[in-house]
Amino acid sequence: MIQSILHLYKAFKNSWKGLKNAWCLQWAFRVEVALLLIAFPCAFLLGNNTVEYILLLGSVFLLLIMELINSAIETIVNRIGLEYHELSGLAKDLASSAILLSILNMLMTWGIIFIHQI
Repeated sequence: MIQSILHLYKAFKNSWKGLKNAWCLQWAFRVEVALLLIAFPCAFLLGNNTVEYILLLGSVFLLLIMELINSAIETIVNRIGLEYHELSGLAKDLASSAILLSILNMLMTWGIIFIHQI
């Protein structure tokens, strides 16, 4: 039991370290956290029920999650080598596409719920 708690504590510490690094090193992550801070109160003004709150805030959290994954992929690719390679470019482009789809998902979610309110 104690081992499990220690393992969870170490995992949490590593996760927190990752968030701190993302905050310090990734401009886009800081912008998206600012977006979340703005979106949080707006979700409760715009949404009518728990499902809408979850959809609105979940779409912003999905963007943050995808930004972390994108940053991890870019870091790994850069660790392998900074010289251009077609597969490295493909990996970065695919990760960036996931960000784009997350942004579109967020805009559609907020837009549909907003239009529904009119």
